[in-house]
Amino acid sequence: MKTLLAAFALVLLTIGPARAQEAPAAPSKDSDLTIETAAGKSFHFTVELALTPAQQERGLMFREKMAPDAGMLFVFDRSEPQAFWMKNTLIPLDMIFIRADGTIANIVEKAAPQTLDPRTSEGPAKAVLELNGGIARFLDIKPGDRVVHPLIAATKS
Repeated sequence: MKTLLAAFALVLLTIGPARAQEAPAAPSKDSDLTIETAAGKSFHFTVELALTPAQQERGLMFREKMAPDAGMLFVFDRSEPQAFWMKNTLIPLDMIFIRADGTIANIVEKAAPQTLDPRTSEGPAKAVLELNGGIARFLDIKPGDRVVHPLIAATKS
C-alpha cells in the first residue's frame, strides 16, 4: 500500500507542474507604450501584454485598482472587428481600439464594470489598449492619435 501511495504521489508531482505551464492566464511582463496625440503631446504608459487566448480572456478581471499610468495591451493575430465585455472586471476602463497602422480607431470611455454588453471597434482593429476609465478624456486622447509599441509597429494588417 505504501508503494502504491508513493507511486501516486510521484505521478502527481510530475504531472502538476506540467499542467500549470500549459495555458498561463496571467498577462506577460510589463512593456512601455506611448500615445502620441495630434496636438503633439506624448503620454507614456506601462502595460501588461495579453497575447495568448487565455491571457486575453482573463484580461483585467478581478483587479480592484490599477496605477494611473498602467494598462493592458491586447494584440491579435489579425486585424478584424473586435468586441470586449467587462465580465468580472471590477474597475471602469477606457478601451482604445487600435488599427494595424497604430492609429486609434475609436475609444469606449468608462466602460461599466461587471457587464456583458459588447464594446466594439469601429472597423478592423489589430490591438486594444485598456486604461483606467476617464484617462483618455483627461489626457485628450482621440481617434486618429497614434499608439507606439513594438508589437503594433511590427505587425501588418
